[in-house]
Amino acid sequence: MSATVPTKLDRFDKATPWHLRDNNAPITQELTVTDLEVTGAIPTDLNGKFFRNGANPQTGWSLHWFIGDGMIHGLDLSDGKANWYRNRYVRTPMFDNPGADRTELALDLETFTFDLSVSAANTHVIGHGGKILALEEGAFPYELDGELDTVGPFTYDGKLTTAMTAHPKICPETGELLFFGMDYAAEPHFTYYRATAAGELVQSTQIDVRGPSMSHDFAVSRNHIIAMDLPVLFNLELAMQGGMPFRWDPDYGAKMGVLPREGTADQIQWFEVEDCFVFHTLNAFDDGDEVVVRGCRTPKMWEGDSDIAMDGEPNPEDSPRLYEWRLNRATGGVSEALLDDMPSEFPRVADADAGFDGRYGYTMAIAENGAGELNKYDFVDGATKSSHHFPIGHTPGEPVFAPAEGATNGDDGYLMTFVHAADTDTSYLAILDASNMAADPLATIAIPQRVPTGFHGSWIPRG
Repeated sequence: MSATVPTKLDRFDKATPWHLRDNNAPITQELTVTDLEVTGAIPTDLNGKFFRNGANPQTGWSLHWFIGDGMIHGLDLSDGKANWYRNRYVRTPMFDNPGADRTELALDLETFTFDLSVSAANTHVIGHGGKILALEEGAFPYELDGELDTVGPFTYDGKLTTAMTAHPKICPETGELLFFGMDYAAEPHFTYYRATAAGELVQSTQIDVRGPSMSHDFAVSRNHIIAMDLPVLFNLELAMQGGMPFRWDPDYGAKMGVLPREGTADQIQWFEVEDCFVFHTLNAFDDGDEVVVRGCRTPKMWEGDSDIAMDGEPNPEDSPRLYEWRLNRATGGVSEALLDDMPSEFPRVADADAGFDGRYGYTMAIAENGAGELNKYDFVDGATKSSHHFPIGHTPGEPVFAPAEGATNGDDGYLMTFVHAADTDTSYLAILDASNMAADPLATIAIPQRVPTGFHGSWIPRG
């Protein structure tokens, strides 16, 4: 069952679905440009590549924001110069069959198994073990080369037997990649994996969860992983109809499970938390008997449909906001706290702080009246917030942290994000001084085409 594609969509028409309107609308051209306009000065210690992934349907149409074909936008920086901009589709079976129904492509009706190479590869892009991987949570990763050409599906020499989350965590101490995969069609649904710094998969641990709950992210502390079993559940009937096959279940309840990093399934300890959904965690760390988790919490998701409804003014009561859970392994107790009333998403920390009690965290504000804003939180100072305010109508994406050379403080470095300027309908990469959020960007790099609203990205240092 292929989606019905309208003959023409006007990206400025309010009748067009919000996820295909304005800067959410896809682009089609793949470019390589080496002559880039720079305003300000690119820090000379930024030597590497900034990549960001997002959904960009080839046909111009998709049933949901989350299911368009993956397109990576990237810049190569070195010695104060912007060497190139590239954007490339990830070549997957979905790319090869534009507009086809994903379930029909992937599902073997005789064995009732899914071909996990059928992927949109549209959510995240990371570097680990000498490889660049494009990720989405319903399939295998796709390996890319350094110029964004697709190598193919990556399975850790066949050891990866489930889909892989789009939100793995790299331990700054060991270099290990910690991740999980969901199998919505078969129990136990959740498998935790650990790969060495060199990219060898050395642990696969199946964990019993109560049902096929949607796990988009998890959290990692120095000694533990934190799984989330939350009340948004997979629905096979909806999957057969196309679109997003998940709905809120008010009777399911919400739990977080704490497991030693190298533990066995029987060592997991489950904690009941207030009903909610969490798309993205900021970080986690061990604090005595407590495991502390921070992330952007939404009170509920997808009760009647799967729309994200991001085309109106944000309602703080229904929007993701920065939150903290303290899970006490000795007593089994839980304490929860709202850290900021302002709606925000796409939380990130410096890679060096992942799993540790880092002082700073960053989010993208979900602001009113076209105001573009990135937030910085100081957790030593009671989660106080400072912000960078872009011009009205200039909308940033996820803030990605890159450390400065010889950094000594947790905010010695740079925040990078693509920004769309509605007044000119153009895009640029903004490079901010993370230690001075109020300051003007250190540099902006004009992108030779519009960069549509996307999801997640990474700074991958050279070498």
